Amino acid sequence: MSSVRIAFFDAKPYDQCFFDSVNKEHAFAITYIADHLNRNTVNISKGYDAVCIFVNDNADKEIISCLKQNGVRLIALRSAGYNNVDLKAAFNTLHVVRVPAYSPYAVAEHAVALMMALNRKTHKAYYRVREGNFSINGLLGFDMHTKTIGVVGTGKIGKCLVAIASGFGMDIVAYDLHPDEELAKKYNARYVDLPQLYADSDIISLHCPLTPETHHMVNEKTIAQMKEGVMLINTGRGKLVDTKALIEGLKSGRVGSAGLDVYEEESEYFFEDWSSSMIPDDVLARLMTFPNVLITSHQGFFTKEALTNIAQTTLDNIKEFFSGGYLKNEICYQCEKECRKKKGERCF
Repeated sequence: MSSVRIAFFDAKPYDQCFFDSVNKEHAFAITYIADHLNRNTVNISKGYDAVCIFVNDNADKEIISCLKQNGVRLIALRSAGYNNVDLKAAFNTLHVVRVPAYSPYAVAEHAVALMMALNRKTHKAYYRVREGNFSINGLLGFDMHTKTIGVVGTGKIGKCLVAIASGFGMDIVAYDLHPDEELAKKYNARYVDLPQLYADSDIISLHCPLTPETHHMVNEKTIAQMKEGVMLINTGRGKLVDTKALIEGLKSGRVGSAGLDVYEEESEYFFEDWSSSMIPDDVLARLMTFPNVLITSHQGFFTKEALTNIAQTTLDNIKEFFSGGYLKNEICYQCEKECRKKKGERCF
């Protein structure tokens, strides 16, 4: 497969390390490109067979058309989410494959890390002690045991979080369009509707995909339904949360704390070094001023196990495509609505 050429956009040193290691068994010709895929960089793809992209790359209708003209046949996402790809435009034009699961433990454990840091204020304690300040005043937390956690979305990641929360002895309420009753029985969890989950939960953690229905599901109206002082955790997609409404919720005290691994306008900032520059995004800058907000830069997936799985699955997806085989991880506009392909067939 050495003749297959891949343009690898938004490449970071750790990407190259893990993909080069896995690529020894495939011998694809990978060109690592630091820039994002966008209108200014799409012409770099000319002469390549496939592009490999991540969450902050753009594959809209115009870019898909350019990719097609440039001879690209496949978009290989190295992520589970695909909201940055116009699937309707890609259908019957380019095949799209993704990594549906890389390590649900990585993201679920990171969500819990955010909860624990916010609760016990370990991030603040670290800096205090480094400066010789051993006072614990202002670092008061609460027992996670017996508190109610609301898990929005019980797919692979949500299931892992339910298991972890059960280990803490928490009361678990959950919401999903397709409730998993076996999961509920195993961990003594209760499926409820969203208003009930908002009203009952001391901690709410978001683990659902971004769709038109879930866009800004956390907004002014839903925040008003939440328990006073609720902790909100988002390791899913940034646009699940209306950030301006979150800021108002933090100011009023309705939201007691927030742990965010994603941000709705993150593409310009996350994964990049802005330490020597001014951040022009006023909303993000305001969010960063709150002492009860902890932001991480979309690192929930960032474990050795997850990166190995991402590289393996992505390159296996590419091999399947160029070998003419069935694409088990293909996603298309038709599949989103109702998958009509038979086992062993491609979507088009």
